[in-house]
Amino acid sequence: MLPALFVSHGAPTLPFDDCPARDFLRGLSDALPKPKAILAVSAHWDTPLPVLNAVMRNAAIHDFYGFPQELYQLSYNAPGAPALAEKTARLLEAASLPAQIDTARGLDHGAWVPLKLMYPQADIPVVQLSIQSRLGAAHHMALGRALKPLRNEVLILASGGFVHNLRAIAWQGGPEPDWSRRFADFMHQALIARRDEDLADYRGGAPDAALAHPTEDHLMPLFVAYGAGNRTERLHSSVTFGSLRMDAYRFD
Repeated sequence: MLPALFVSHGAPTLPFDDCPARDFLRGLSDALPKPKAILAVSAHWDTPLPVLNAVMRNAAIHDFYGFPQELYQLSYNAPGAPALAEKTARLLEAASLPAQIDTARGLDHGAWVPLKLMYPQADIPVVQLSIQSRLGAAHHMALGRALKPLRNEVLILASGGFVHNLRAIAWQGGPEPDWSRRFADFMHQALIARRDEDLADYRGGAPDAALAHPTEDHLMPLFVAYGAGNRTERLHSSVTFGSLRMDAYRFD
């Protein structure tokens, strides 16, 4: 079976940033069998109920502003997979997690930025699944458990941020603050030990959780990948812009 992955996509400029996380993502696909399709779960598509995009060909959504013009010239036109979207919706429905289909939406930067680094040829069909950040971690673990059967042929790629507080980052760089390290250490230990209850209640139990994630959207994809696997392995850990943790995990 293919693993479920969680990666941190950082700033939209990641394809241009000379940093360890970019180099890690560029080499990540070399360690994986080539999947028949990819199910991307991004922090940047947040809906009341799960939604899947079912298009014949994806387009890159440039859902950001104020960045260098060259960033807006990047594209990622991977094929879509409407049949996979329908199959995924049926799996979620069977788990009492009704899903909807969107026949127009492409891939937001939380999906296409890591995909462009991992699979630059854009030749693997991609379906994107939305998150529901208001429903919390346990809901997203349940989504992941429902998606496990896909791993026979599909790579589940969840993309967010291990620590993500845009108000606290240092654009010129700098040392990682203690609060970021404390939160990341707690989450890492809980993930490795598979402490489901601690992860579901991370907001109440993890030190500095509200500072590490003022909003919950960038952590929810992690719980989808976690729920889709049974064993946790950390693949990468680094920091950009001071406190933007770029950790990545594999769930087998």
